[in-house]
Amino acid sequence: MSGPAPLEAAHQLVDRLFREEQGRAVATLIRVLGDFDLAEEAVQDAFISALETWPARGVPDNPGAWITTTARNRAIDRLRRRSRLNEKIETLGREATESALRTIEAEAAEDVMQIADDRLRLIFTCCHPALAMDARVALTLRALGGLTTPEIARAFLLPEPTLAQRLVRAKRKIRAAGIPYRVPPAELLPERLDGVLHVLYLVFNEGYAATSGDSLVRRELSAEAVRLTRVVDQLLPGEPEILGLLALMLLHDARREARVGAGGELILLDDQDRSRWDPDRIEEGRALIRRALELGRPGPYQVQAAIAALHDEALAPSDTDWPQIATLYRALRGMAPSPVVELNFAAAVAMADGPAVGLAMMDGIAASGELDRYPYLHAARADLLRRLARWSEAETAYRRALDLTTNRAEQAYLERRLAEISSARRNEPLQN
Repeated sequence: MSGPAPLEAAHQLVDRLFREEQGRAVATLIRVLGDFDLAEEAVQDAFISALETWPARGVPDNPGAWITTTARNRAIDRLRRRSRLNEKIETLGREATESALRTIEAEAAEDVMQIADDRLRLIFTCCHPALAMDARVALTLRALGGLTTPEIARAFLLPEPTLAQRLVRAKRKIRAAGIPYRVPPAELLPERLDGVLHVLYLVFNEGYAATSGDSLVRRELSAEAVRLTRVVDQLLPGEPEILGLLALMLLHDARREARVGAGGELILLDDQDRSRWDPDRIEEGRALIRRALELGRPGPYQVQAAIAALHDEALAPSDTDWPQIATLYRALRGMAPSPVVELNFAAAVAMADGPAVGLAMMDGIAASGELDRYPYLHAARADLLRRLARWSEAETAYRRALDLTTNRAEQAYLERRLAEISSARRNEPLQN
């Protein structure tokens, strides 16, 4: 145990630990208690206790294990306050429960690369085929990734109350159906794969471009998504879409250090210092996508990884093979059609064939209304309008994107663009 920690330092540490350790603690308690809500409430209590005690008593030597152990104790306290305590103990089995609880602290410090990982068990539990796909993804992001309900709602483009209701229904379904908390046997793994990969993809995306907060990047979420994808690859070796997803993550993550400036500002792909890209991750990602494609079963993640590889292979923005990228997006539309894929296809066409062509496609997407609350549609339209010197329309689109954006780094970028447009309009020559 270290000495007393300054209040601000303790708050910073607890905030970091919440992102890094919350998922592990919740997963461990769910395995022991079989109760999602009780596990989440107990872990939240533990972090509150850390904020209250660490500034005065000091930070424990193993803060992650302290959180898990404290959460265990809080869960026991909550059970004791419930009128149905005896029924709960009988259901769990008194001796088995006490034995399991005694091992929680030790397990919290074990090597997290083992296959029998509580977090991996939790993913497969949440991705049970009895649950709807969106419920599987949302529940895992909430329980494992520690994302808040508003963050998940934004990822799904759903109103927050709707998403909250889905989470409640998913937990209720797990209890009512007696869905087991385990990694399923080998013969059942393939039917769970789509949901698991979707979960990992969204967790990575939240780490790569955080939906809210001051920081653009949440490294621990990206790292966790990569780690768990490697574990899933070990469970199902030779599955091309797992290889494709892992390649996609690594090829994007290779650019992480160049995406944020010294002051935390967002730096877009064309403006990044490519010497800061991680060559080892790029090479591993390229090797993985080659392995996946050799298996002869192409899928959406493999296509997206191939697109990312084309970006990473370009030594300068002008070297980017935009016609090939547009061709790959056209293939992706056939495999996994969605408004977001249509938007990305339109952006690639704009780079290959000119902003006016891409803008016409984006205007059609905007007219459908499906992405009206998706800030990247409005930001992409604004960029093309800016390139076409249609300043007033560009300003309107940028302001709409700004209204919908909750990440401070992205807000600052949009504000800079608005300032540039204002300057351009002032300097524009008068028309006769």
